[in-house]
Amino acid sequence: MARETSSRVPGGGSTLGRLPLNSVRNRLVLLFFAITTAAIGFVYLYVVPQLRSSLTAEKLTRLEAAAGEQSERVRRALDRGASQTQLRRLVRELAQETDARATLLGLERGDAGFAPAFVIADSEFESTAIEPRYTAAANAAASGSVSSAVERVDGQRIGETAIAVGTSGRPRWASVLSTPLEEVDDNVALIQRQILIAGAIALAAALLAGYFAARAHSRRLSRLEIAAEEVAEGNFEVPIPVDSSDEVGQLAMTFNEMQKRLARLDGARKEFIANASHELRTPIFSLGGFVELLEHEEPDRAAREEFVREMRGQVERLTKLTGDLLDLSKLDADALELRAERVDLGRLAEQIVAEFGPAADRHGSSLEVRREDGDPALALADPDRVAQIIRILLDNALTHTPEGTAISVMTRRGDGTAELVVSDTGPGIDRRSSGRVFDRFYTGDSVSGSGLGLAIARELAMRMNGSLGVSSRGGRTEFTLELPADVAVARA
Repeated sequence: MARETSSRVPGGGSTLGRLPLNSVRNRLVLLFFAITTAAIGFVYLYVVPQLRSSLTAEKLTRLEAAAGEQSERVRRALDRGASQTQLRRLVRELAQETDARATLLGLERGDAGFAPAFVIADSEFESTAIEPRYTAAANAAASGSVSSAVERVDGQRIGETAIAVGTSGRPRWASVLSTPLEEVDDNVALIQRQILIAGAIALAAALLAGYFAARAHSRRLSRLEIAAEEVAEGNFEVPIPVDSSDEVGQLAMTFNEMQKRLARLDGARKEFIANASHELRTPIFSLGGFVELLEHEEPDRAAREEFVREMRGQVERLTKLTGDLLDLSKLDADALELRAERVDLGRLAEQIVAEFGPAADRHGSSLEVRREDGDPALALADPDRVAQIIRILLDNALTHTPEGTAISVMTRRGDGTAELVVSDTGPGIDRRSSGRVFDRFYTGDSVSGSGLGLAIARELAMRMNGSLGVSSRGGRTEFTLELPADVAVARA
């Protein structure tokens, strides 16, 4: 059967299944390209039409002002019945004074009103191969006021302004001033070229900056990928350099912290395997030895009773270890069902303390339950799991303190919480172990145990929307369990 292989490229990552668009670097470069192109396109589409329209309007405004000033001369020529020669001379003078082409049109009445019918005089008539349609003159004749328009003659844009001239309120002539708009088009073309050149430069700069930024970003992510593969291989000793405080830098710091925690967890797991093997092997060998003695020898009654006590103790050790492992597996699988009921922490603590009475007597330690201010601490939690937490805390206090230690359980009401505090007057927890007592598989001293009890207790407290904390100072250790208070009872 063929084996699928993958190769590593410089900078990290696997080439297997790595398509161009699957690369963060390429996606960032394309994003830079798309944003810059869109910005250039927006500027181009917004500026160029606006500029063309603005410059054209400015030209037509100047023509309208000139047409208004010269219309009186045309009207006087009409009133005195000027000859064709005089009209041609007048038109040339108007063209020179306004720096535009001047045309005098004759108007005739039609079905739709007055309209330009023929050219009376034109300052450039002989040199014009194609005449315009004089749209502005038609509009001026129809409206009786100054009108402007833009026509395209022989492929060139022409700006026109016309005003109707007549006597007794009847328009007979139309005076037209027109000028080519090639200067406007040249200016617009110049701006177009400048925008395109500047856009090309900006696009190239954006692509270059995007490429280097994306490559640097990609390299940082590749370091994370390599470190993740090292962690997957079980190597927790390759930290990631933190070279910035941005999101990737924060991710690198989080990843390094994760590596440290995984390294501690891996060490604790290995230590637990060794401890668990010892814990399992010792009672099993002990039970095997007692069984062999009972099979091959006939001990007296006192010896038999001693054997039975020892065997019961070993069975209890195995039962506790397997129970802890079962609870831990249920918590990890999220298969532990919890119910929310009203729990009187003081009354429940008294019941559990009564269970531990014989163990405390054998240990030579005192156990007491106190209720602060006499008020009942009523919590909303699972009573069975709260009892399990109390048992873990009491067992921990009896196991890790010397004989004669005073152990107390106090309940009290907090601000929206119900609290239970298990304290002892033992030697306390050293600073090195205080931050790890809730870690799985961790045992802070030479006393045998799985190191799972406190981890299970804290997990149970968190699953009931509570918390479990520890403080140790001056030869006094306190474990504080906080649970949500029964709101209905608090309001009542």
